[in-house]
Amino acid sequence: KVSRCATSLVDISGALCRRKACPSTKGFPMSEDNYRLARTVIPSRYRLSFEPDLDRATFAGSQSISVKVAEPLQTIAINAAELDIEAAWLEDIAGETLVATISYDQETERALMTFNEKVEPGEWVLHTRFNGILNDKLRGFYRSRFSDADGNERIIAATQMEATDARRAFPCFDEPDFKAAFEITLVVPEDLTALSNSAVKSRQVRDDGKLIVNFHDTIEMSTYLVALIVGPLELTKPIDVDGTPVRIAHVPGKAHLAQYGLEVAAFSLKYFSDYYGIPYPGDKLDLVALPDFAMGAMENLGCVTFREALLLVDPATVATAELTHVADVIAHELAHMWFGDLVTMKWWNGIWLNEAFATFMEIAAVNAFQPSWQRWGQFADERMSAFDVDALASTRPIEFEVRSPKDAEAMFDILTYTKGAAVLRMLEQYLTEDGFRKGIRLYLDKHKLSNTETGDLWDALESATGQPARRIMDSWIFQGGFPQVSVTLSSDRKTLTLAQKCFRYVDAADSEIGDKLWSVPIILKAFCAGQMVEQRVLLEEKEASVTLDQPCDWVVANAGGHGFYRVRYEGGLLESLSGAVAGQLSAVERHGIVNDAWAMVLAGESSVQDFLMLVSLFKGETDLGVWKAMLAPLGMLDRIVLDTDRAQLCSFICQLVAPALERLGWKAKPTDSSLERELRGLLVGTLAVLGDDAQARARGRELFVSYQKDSSSVDPDLASAALEIVADTGTDEDFELFRACYKSAATPQEQLRYLNALAHFPKREQVAATVEATLTDYVRTQDTPRLIARGLTHREHGPLVWQFVCDNWDELNRRLPDSTVPRLLSGIAALVQPGVADQVHDFLAAHPLPQGEKTIEQYLEKLRVNIALRDREAAKLGAAFDIV
Repeated sequence: KVSRCATSLVDISGALCRRKACPSTKGFPMSEDNYRLARTVIPSRYRLSFEPDLDRATFAGSQSISVKVAEPLQTIAINAAELDIEAAWLEDIAGETLVATISYDQETERALMTFNEKVEPGEWVLHTRFNGILNDKLRGFYRSRFSDADGNERIIAATQMEATDARRAFPCFDEPDFKAAFEITLVVPEDLTALSNSAVKSRQVRDDGKLIVNFHDTIEMSTYLVALIVGPLELTKPIDVDGTPVRIAHVPGKAHLAQYGLEVAAFSLKYFSDYYGIPYPGDKLDLVALPDFAMGAMENLGCVTFREALLLVDPATVATAELTHVADVIAHELAHMWFGDLVTMKWWNGIWLNEAFATFMEIAAVNAFQPSWQRWGQFADERMSAFDVDALASTRPIEFEVRSPKDAEAMFDILTYTKGAAVLRMLEQYLTEDGFRKGIRLYLDKHKLSNTETGDLWDALESATGQPARRIMDSWIFQGGFPQVSVTLSSDRKTLTLAQKCFRYVDAADSEIGDKLWSVPIILKAFCAGQMVEQRVLLEEKEASVTLDQPCDWVVANAGGHGFYRVRYEGGLLESLSGAVAGQLSAVERHGIVNDAWAMVLAGESSVQDFLMLVSLFKGETDLGVWKAMLAPLGMLDRIVLDTDRAQLCSFICQLVAPALERLGWKAKPTDSSLERELRGLLVGTLAVLGDDAQARARGRELFVSYQKDSSSVDPDLASAALEIVADTGTDEDFELFRACYKSAATPQEQLRYLNALAHFPKREQVAATVEATLTDYVRTQDTPRLIARGLTHREHGPLVWQFVCDNWDELNRRLPDSTVPRLLSGIAALVQPGVADQVHDFLAAHPLPQGEKTIEQYLEKLRVNIALRDREAAKLGAAFDIV
């Protein structure tokens, strides 16, 4: 599942139910870990039937599970939560039955089925009848609402099972290595659409007029991949992709937004089938757009679910970043059909590999789908957020022990997705793309329809390439953080000394930092005696020397920019890479130089003045990613600069941005690439908002007026910037207009643009009204965390939004899915106003979130890093601007 909506991390040392501390678990047949089921009963096939009542928000279900009992027992533990199991019984091959007495343990989310007679080893069928609720928490089997063209509320029943919520839909062995085939039946009103993982096997009308829809068996798969969709949905006509019918399901009236998603899905299926060397493992593929969805999307085999804004799109009206993101998410989920669904991790500690690899593959597929987007280059900027978290003392290893469901939720964060993908890209480039792909094919072919652990992939890659993939990757997967590689050139300019140490923003009292070492795959690019030379080095010690054949003019220690490490150039080497020489470096390499320089400022190893002088050398830059690396730090400076120095900061920004915008031009041209259009929008928004340029603000408002009259008259990237510009100084009339446009928007992307802009209006009353709307149905619960997080980043009124969070903490926790609550706190790192940080620390200490303990620890540490930057540099900014 995608998330770029990262959820939470959990400190695994806490909040675990110890056996002696949980008397309610007495009598349960348990393995060593109280949250794991014993392997005495193994399922092989589920026959499931569901009859949801959308109006009453309930469902009735029945099932028979073919199981193998491995040893004599009298009780069977099965996962169940928020279910009422009416009856349970076992049936042997002769048709004899054993009836169970049922009890529950809510802590471990299990039902205990106890039989009067001992159950002997062999083949049995476990039958259950059960009832449940269609909840409003966007987990398990839940309700999604929307209004139809006549304004009537309509209901969709949908599922989100990952990580451990299948147990909220049906009693099951809810662990990823209990793979089984599923035959699913849905009993629904005739006027509703019913979808599941497989193609329809039969339809028949029951005596009461309801439709019984029976689906073909799935392949053997994990419970978290089961999908159930019932509601007033429409389906596009299927397109055939190498024998697989592909459709998009959507609410009525949105068929015109489905074509692009079909195009991306068709391309991705072909791309992955070829890359993996294995045909698509399902018998059909439905992509389902849901009005309410907690995650970004979910890779249910054959029935992938999405937020509407991440599937339904009009390419002619959206900004480049929005269109790219839709393609990314579709490709990500389809990559999972093989890597995750066909081959699945044995336990949740391995979820990082599923998600990291799908992130890696999404970029590879979209890069092939639309080469002009330069997705690998843009990924260099996206992974900066992972660098930011991993430079904290409160980071975690990519893979860590998972015991409870809360621990499993902790895996779905930026380290799993983005850092994981980044280190895979680093390994791929070191091993070569062909060798890496060969290893992936070997891994999937060997383990299809089964479960694996992380080391199984490294074994396949080593077999395919002969390189020490396991030794390299163990150093990146099982320890948090990353190295800073220092580069020194000898006086004769023929010997490079490479040294590594753990990079931290703050010198934490961590005794392990000095001992941490990585196997760092370094690709060096040097300019020696008029020739470019490249060399691969595996740095595994604290220090190593590399001898060059000729004296070196300059060197890049992360050639291609694929390495997940910072580089510090010593003795004038950085200066040699700036200015004129920068033209000989790739955009990703230039991005790395700028971003590494800012990281040194945050770590206190360099000054803001040094960074500003470096940025001044990049005034002629034309690459979008490099501009993002330059402008993001300036946005941080805008938060900490003294009021007396703000005009100088604005002047610096204008002097940097205005010439670049003048070269690019204010008006989009037919010959512009997608990245040029996106860059234009970025520069326009920066010049007007951060630069406070009056002319740019006026032109931005003119663009907005034109967009209101005729949306097709303004390039979507400029339209997005115009919304930001108007909101930044918006009047009450503007505010009410944005609120109206949010509700009447023509596309999901436009709707989100207006909603997000509401958090950036200048008046206290406007910001207050925006966040207060999250306590009503005006804002969907799926969008509330992001909106509040944006409000927390408001330069003037962030503290107001924080007070709103404190005052409404209980209500927010009641309304929102548990896994999404930590997301709304992501903006606290921006609360650098004096005194506010102490309030934040005290409140969160008194109101812990077990499902987000580690994530919140990271937010708080990043807040301390930002405050330290303010204390260290704010008073010096005026003088720095005078010098540069």
